[in-house]
Amino acid sequence: MAEQQIDQFTRRLDGKVRRAVRENSAAGTAKRAEILAADYGDPTPLRRLAGEIRQHAIENLDVHLAKAEDSLKRNGAEVHYAVTAGDACRVVSDILSRAGARKVVKSKSMVTEEIELNGHLEAEGIESVETDLGEYIVQIDGDHPSHIVKPIIHKSREDIARSFEREGLGDYDDDPETITRRARAWLRRKYFEADAAITGANFVTADSGRLVLVTNEGNSRFCLAATRLHIALVGIEKVVSGDADLAVLLNLLARSATGQQLTVYTEFIQGPAGSGRPSGPRETHVVFVDNRRTEVLASDCREILRCIRCGACLNVCPVYRQATGHAYRGVYPGPVGAVLTPLLAGKDFPAFADLPKASSLCGACNEVCPVDIPIPDLLLRLRNRAHAERLPSPGSPPMGPFAAMASRPWLWRMALRSGRVMDVGPVQKIPVPWMRAWLNTRTLPEWRGGKFRAWMRDRRKGGDET
Repeated sequence: MAEQQIDQFTRRLDGKVRRAVRENSAAGTAKRAEILAADYGDPTPLRRLAGEIRQHAIENLDVHLAKAEDSLKRNGAEVHYAVTAGDACRVVSDILSRAGARKVVKSKSMVTEEIELNGHLEAEGIESVETDLGEYIVQIDGDHPSHIVKPIIHKSREDIARSFEREGLGDYDDDPETITRRARAWLRRKYFEADAAITGANFVTADSGRLVLVTNEGNSRFCLAATRLHIALVGIEKVVSGDADLAVLLNLLARSATGQQLTVYTEFIQGPAGSGRPSGPRETHVVFVDNRRTEVLASDCREILRCIRCGACLNVCPVYRQATGHAYRGVYPGPVGAVLTPLLAGKDFPAFADLPKASSLCGACNEVCPVDIPIPDLLLRLRNRAHAERLPSPGSPPMGPFAAMASRPWLWRMALRSGRVMDVGPVQKIPVPWMRAWLNTRTLPEWRGGKFRAWMRDRRKGGDET
């Protein structure tokens, strides 16, 4: 997959999968627009404010992280730092080992996907069960999420029913209520058996040391209700200054992600159980994960760290709608992934340098972003980096000859005349060997050019100003 272009992946994609992604993405975009229009006359100033809040947080990350650590410790939590994905996995293993935990339930977390925690725990002999319904289906299918918010956007209910039948959750039945009921019964047993819960965090407030989790299924609450140990893995960029920032960010997150005024479950976790908090886990560990985020912060694409993982840019993107999330070859798909995946790849940047080119640069991703990330600008910066590092684009012809032709009027006119004289029909028949691989994956129109310049010349001679 690493050497495949997104258009080549899409060409082999099942039409049912592409249709499911396209229709669900379009529905998400429509719901977002509807609820924003109903609640805010013009959401743009609010989006810009949210962008300023997030930009302030990442520009002052050292200060906010130190303050968050102090607040978390004051609340009774233990704080750990992980520089790499491997470090994060080892920290989790060590915590689980000290607690004697062998069974884990997980709430949805993109960071755990990023560091491949499930595979690490499995190798350690620890059972780890995803409890978000979409993530659970992805897990039992040995699949990967295709969307940041809706991991099984690419699957149909028939697919899910077959997976449940295979896993022994009941005979084939694609009724959504039945699927949900069976998942609920299966997972409830896992909650009671679990020794520890692993979650992410949508935000961590530096002033209060609160972990903020938002879900629509309530699974994070079930994870924390019966377990004695809670481990939260959090990207360092998720820290915000204070609770007041959440009034803006949570309002925009829900509306942008799922078209709701607020997610069904919005939790503020202040630490482990104690004298003032009689319920909940007895231990809370917060693992702040870097995994090259400081490198991103030092780059000219640092604005991508504002992202609050709402998925709105995926829903609106014409490329994502056609290609699906799997075409992006990373944990983060769509426009945000086209920026973030190459940046988080480090020395493997060349393997993902083609992703920023998977965009029409229409600007829709920036228009819907709740924190006003200038994604098209970032894509152009990464394209420029690939050009500066002389990285090839597999399957694309060299643009030098076209640039030479387009910048020389006499050569351009000659090429137009040649095209008219050749009159070979479909452009795919152009006898240029080095373009064949590129043309084989594209359908270009019949030659119909050659008249515009004559029309313009006659118009200018006649002095027609209309």
